[in-house]
Amino acid sequence: MKKIIITYGFIAGVIVTAFMLVSTLLHFNNPDSQPSMIIGFTGMFIAFTFVFLGIKNFRDKQNQGVISLGQALKIGALISLIASTCYVGVWLIEYYCFFPDFMEKYTAIELKNAQQSGLSGAELLAKKEELKMYAQWYKSPVMVILMTYVEILPLGLIIALISALILKKKKPATLA
Repeated sequence: MKKIIITYGFIAGVIVTAFMLVSTLLHFNNPDSQPSMIIGFTGMFIAFTFVFLGIKNFRDKQNQGVISLGQALKIGALISLIASTCYVGVWLIEYYCFFPDFMEKYTAIELKNAQQSGLSGAELLAKKEELKMYAQWYKSPVMVILMTYVEILPLGLIIALISALILKKKKPATLA
C-alpha cells in the first residue's frame, strides 16, 4: 500500500507542479497577465485522477478486488497530501526565489479587476482591506504554506472521497 501511495502521490505531484511551472513561465514572460486559474485547476484535476487510479490499483492488484470505504479514503487522502505537498514545495521555491513581489502584483491585478467589474465605494474598500489582509498573511512563511495547501488539498480530499465512494467493494458473500 505504501508503494502505491508514494508512487501515485509523486506522479500527481509532478503533474500538478508541471502545470504550475507552465503557468508561472507564461506569467513570467508576460508580467501584466493575470495568473491562469484555468491552467491551475486543469493541472489539479488531471493530477488528482491519480487518486482514483491509485485506489483502484490497490483494490484490484493488491487487495483481491476488495476495499473498504475507509481504506480507500485513507489511500486517496495520502496520495492527495503527497501531491499537495509537492505543489506547496514548488510554490515556495517559485515565490521566494522568483516572485517575491507576487502579492503586490496580485493585489494590483485584483484591484484593477474589481474596479473594471464595477465595484465602487464601500465594496471596493472592502476588497482593498481583504487584499491587504492576504498581503499581511503572506509575510509569514507559515501562512504562505497554509494558504497554498488551502488552494489544492481540499480539492484532492473531495476527489479522494468521491473515488472512495465509487471504488469501495465488499468481499462477495460465499455460498455454504
